[in-house]
Amino acid sequence: MNQARDLSQRQEAILALVDNQGFVATEQLVEHFKVTPQTIRRDINLLCDKKLLERFHGGAGKPTSISNQPYDHRLHSFSEAKHRIAQAVAAHIPNGSSLFLNIGTTTEMVAQALTGHRDLRIVTNNLHVAAILSKNDSFDVMIAGGQLRKIDGGITGPATTDFISQFRLDYGIIGVSGIDEDGSLLDFDYQETRNAQAIIAHSRETILACDHSKFGRRAMTRFGHLSEIDRLFTDQPPPPHYAKLLIENDVSAHVSAAI
Repeated sequence: MNQARDLSQRQEAILALVDNQGFVATEQLVEHFKVTPQTIRRDINLLCDKKLLERFHGGAGKPTSISNQPYDHRLHSFSEAKHRIAQAVAAHIPNGSSLFLNIGTTTEMVAQALTGHRDLRIVTNNLHVAAILSKNDSFDVMIAGGQLRKIDGGITGPATTDFISQFRLDYGIIGVSGIDEDGSLLDFDYQETRNAQAIIAHSRETILACDHSKFGRRAMTRFGHLSEIDRLFTDQPPPPHYAKLLIENDVSAHVSAAI
């Protein structure tokens, strides 16, 4: 342990968990360390004061708005919650629909949940989504051209935006890196935000699929606002401030809570 930072063994362990997962929920830490929520909050407050963590709704994460967590970390973070969200989104999509699916581990889970559908027409800039959906012979899958982002199989750039803009589809299913307190939708990659803007503009109904850790999480680039979303699918009731924003902007919220 790095005693120079004057941290307890538990606080060092919290940092290790964040380093591994990218984000840790307060409830998770309470269960993991078998201590009270007040104790965990004091630990988080101290670590945030030392600029070692950043506080987010429901927990804490790495103190950065510059770059996203590695793909493997994102893939395994909140996987159970993402699975519930994906199942709920898929249940909302009827057979014979057309839809966009963009970059993100949550949208990849949505793609997996959609494999039991029939006769879908999908446009995507996510190679993982395309590979998942290609297993269903009744699907017509179109992949946008552009620059391949090797870290996560995403395709971005002006050519991607131009391709997306040729369509007008029933549903646009997008993920997000963070939702700011004013309702701004945030991401880390400028090129990716341009693609997301095109999906929103060319969808009859826009669906935002994200787990609770995205509320209050920071990222550098703004690509939209909650007011541009028709439906939000998440795993926990949004914090009161966000719930108020959703109501004010007539956004339908669907919560797939753990049983």
